Amino acid sequence: MTDPAWPLMGVGILAIIVLVGVFVIWRMLKDRRSGFPAKDERTQKVTGMAATYTFYIGSHFMVALMLTNILSQEFLGVPFPEEGYALIAAILVQSLTFLGFRLYFDRKGDL
Repeated sequence: MTDPAWPLMGVGILAIIVLVGVFVIWRMLKDRRSGFPAKDERTQKVTGMAATYTFYIGSHFMVALMLTNILSQEFLGVPFPEEGYALIAAILVQSLTFLGFRLYFDRKGDL
């Protein structure tokens, strides 16, 4: 992570976070002005189901990641890549899984 491109990537990541934040706030204000309820019973149920599935998938992914680490070090003698990459992978898996399940359950219709 000492590559000279990291500061540029950091600025890019920060810009993406700011743009996503601006879009989310704009959408919330737009929905509030139109009278669309922010949270109703169905939205809470969809979010709860997506969070439950994400928790289980994320937990299984982290267990698999730990087992891969143990097996690669003990049996193959190959050190696992830096822990930072494993943490980033776990966060990405959980975030994208939640987003995917939330979109899927939201479009699915009856739950």
